[in-house]
Amino acid sequence: MTSAYPYGPDDADDDVAVVIEPADTAAEPLTAPDGDGLDLEDRQALRRVASLSTELEDISEVEYRQLRLERVVLVGVWAGADVGGAENSLAELKLLAETAGSQVLEALLQRRQRPDPATYIGSGKVEMLREAVQATGADTVICDGELTPSQLRNLEDRVKVKVVDRTALILDIFAQHAKSAEGKAQVELAQLQYMTQRLRGWGGNLSRQAGGRVGMQGGGIGGRGPGETKIETDRRRIKTKIAKLRQSLKVMRTTRDTKRAERQRREVPAVSIAGYTNAGKSSLLNRVTGAGVLVEDALFATLDPTTRRSQTSDGRVYTLSDTVGFVRHLPHQLIEAFRSTLEEVADSDLVLHVVDGSHPDPEGQLAAVREVLAAIGADQVPEIVVINKSDAADAMVLARLRAREPHAVVCSARTGAGIDDVLAAIEQDLPRPQVEVRVLLPYERGDLLHQVHTHGEVLALEHTGDGTALTARVHAGLAGALEQYASPQASPAATA
Repeated sequence: MTSAYPYGPDDADDDVAVVIEPADTAAEPLTAPDGDGLDLEDRQALRRVASLSTELEDISEVEYRQLRLERVVLVGVWAGADVGGAENSLAELKLLAETAGSQVLEALLQRRQRPDPATYIGSGKVEMLREAVQATGADTVICDGELTPSQLRNLEDRVKVKVVDRTALILDIFAQHAKSAEGKAQVELAQLQYMTQRLRGWGGNLSRQAGGRVGMQGGGIGGRGPGETKIETDRRRIKTKIAKLRQSLKVMRTTRDTKRAERQRREVPAVSIAGYTNAGKSSLLNRVTGAGVLVEDALFATLDPTTRRSQTSDGRVYTLSDTVGFVRHLPHQLIEAFRSTLEEVADSDLVLHVVDGSHPDPEGQLAAVREVLAAIGADQVPEIVVINKSDAADAMVLARLRAREPHAVVCSARTGAGIDDVLAAIEQDLPRPQVEVRVLLPYERGDLLHQVHTHGEVLALEHTGDGTALTARVHAGLAGALEQYASPQASPAATA
């Protein structure tokens, strides 16, 4: 019988090579359409995506990874004619898998109209996937999509190795990178919400109800007879833990809400940096404010938001906040768990939407981020698109993005090129105070003059014998404090 896994090392240079072919393939191509409107040849092809295996360079790295890293095979479902989009998605899944600590051995792509409801790739292809797993020695299969509990169970039962989906992979990365108490609680909440519907009993004893002599198992008197199954007990404990985590997060968000309320009371404009993961948001924050935030060429290196103070060239103060990165098909559990953190974006006055200009699909990144922004109610916040990594991007791609996004600036956070343009765009789009005042401030009220310079916009200023004649735009609260010094006759001559 012909091997179902026929390709060898020479196939590595092919862009898209057929991995598995049925043993009884006819000499003439099959072109009769199937029920999904796809050719049988396309339906039967489980394709290999080239150049997605993890490259190991030195001996020490090889030895380390052999000891520490899982060996995985990636599997995706390709619907429609855009094979490039499917391969980009698998390439991103490879980066996610490596960030989680895995060695990618192979990447397979199945073309079908929609994922199979029972096994994701179809019952016939599961056997071919199992043979591919055995041939590569993989111990984990990662699917490029969110699997239902039945799909997960059926695949594990058939393939005989651990199967995880894209959602579980992202949750695992978040769990590794969470540092603060709030970040850890948010990740744990998301993981428990994901786990609730995917509990299963490994072995008959886990599904039995308590009864008989169960004293050694924590039962005993009062625990005999009909009762909860093991899965029911686990589900109840998870729900209890979820309730406790939500209560803890409600307490933890008090500090952030207090700081946000103080900024709003002083009417300090807030600018949020949002964007795709690894687009260079933290690098941009460091370049603009010198924040010293961790910068790493890895997905989801930033989970805990960082806020720093900055000011425009005319002295107006504003805050600049780094946020968690987004990704295609960001799990809804994470959006819910991180909602209190993401509200920083929704409550801001301006969003810097950072996109990686060197990425193969920057338009896809823009669409994915805007989808999440809409989910958290931040799609109405004014936006500046910052096309980052201009030093590594193709000039044609930059021109295409600027034509698509008229309100965009190009920069490189690594080299500093274009940062002045970013600052100028922020200064232009920051909300300006609406109340215009004309006052004559006594010289002993230098504190009010300082507040005008810090939180307002000075239009004209002159030092006179009676005090400082000032025309400025300020917010309503500061205008009330200046009201007693109003001087309609003041006519400042020196422009600030």
